[in-house]
Amino acid sequence: MTEFVSPDTVRTRYWHVLEDGRVQCDACPRFCKLHDGQRGLCFVRQNLDHQVVMTSYGRSSGFAIDPIEKKPLNHFLPGTPVFSFGTAGCNLACKFCQNWDISKSREMDTLMSKASPEAIAQTALDQGCASVAYTYNDPVIFHEYAIDTAKACRNLGLKSVAVSAGYVTPEPRAEFYQWMDAANIDLKAFSERFYHQITGGHLQPVLDTLKYIKHETSVWLELTTLIIPDENDSVPELEAMTQWVVENLGPNVPMHFTAFHPDWKMLDKPPTPRHSLLKARQIAINNGVRYAYVGNVHDKLAESTYCHGCGKLLIGRDWYVLSDWNLDAAGNCKFCGTKCAGVFGEKPGSWGAKRYSVPMR
Repeated sequence: MTEFVSPDTVRTRYWHVLEDGRVQCDACPRFCKLHDGQRGLCFVRQNLDHQVVMTSYGRSSGFAIDPIEKKPLNHFLPGTPVFSFGTAGCNLACKFCQNWDISKSREMDTLMSKASPEAIAQTALDQGCASVAYTYNDPVIFHEYAIDTAKACRNLGLKSVAVSAGYVTPEPRAEFYQWMDAANIDLKAFSERFYHQITGGHLQPVLDTLKYIKHETSVWLELTTLIIPDENDSVPELEAMTQWVVENLGPNVPMHFTAFHPDWKMLDKPPTPRHSLLKARQIAINNGVRYAYVGNVHDKLAESTYCHGCGKLLIGRDWYVLSDWNLDAAGNCKFCGTKCAGVFGEKPGSWGAKRYSVPMR
């Protein structure tokens, strides 16, 4: 049960006191060591009276309804709307952050929207959503709020979706993913250099999270890599990444290769050219990834899903709008009967590309 210190602050469980009197937060591999009153790099977890509390419980940077494909999840209830929210702060320091106004915020005024977990679940249900997504910044840092919301969602028959960088330690990871139904994890690169110099983190904890989700849970998993020119787009790195995915996660985990645009502290790089995304997609396919996509560019061919048995079009996509649907009620190819990996309803949703903000009362 969540234990409140104040209306917006709850006690957390993943920390311990050090010999020098500081408190170490154990929620993620940063292991921030905090003096009394000090906040971790994530900003929302703080040493208050010699215990780590979360200071943004029940407060959000905003609530919206998105197409599920925007997360991006192409094999989880396609065409359905997802109720999305996040908080402020982040436990990584990506120089290229595309949501920096939220994830890098150090102002509590960013969190002007308020809602209880029960209110979020009920509003999502009333709005006709099939799921709720913990997104925009990383749910690792609003662990308690996300879990309580996921529990409320499960009580109403709604699914929960984590959009995360996967930078989390084993114990909170196990608690968190028992309440999730799907996850899109940012595999930001496949080199320790990139993670250390550009994100302020490390690669191995993310790989550990991916293997945990795939092999220790029933959570549907998809991956996203933002392709940045001259940083993580070399052929050897993409070869190594996609081979690792197939060998360790299997061929059925979809991979999304998305386009970078200059932002935050990485304004010196050009936008990702389309051919780089298509190259990454083809490398993935050549190495055995059955479902590989491009994103942040318009390419109907590379946005759509194909049967790995007969090669025919299964799900046509034009940005976030579905066109063709050639799966039967069991998720099998209508042409050859091959199973398409994923979580599908008897028929596709028809939400389309709509996105709008939801005011919470």
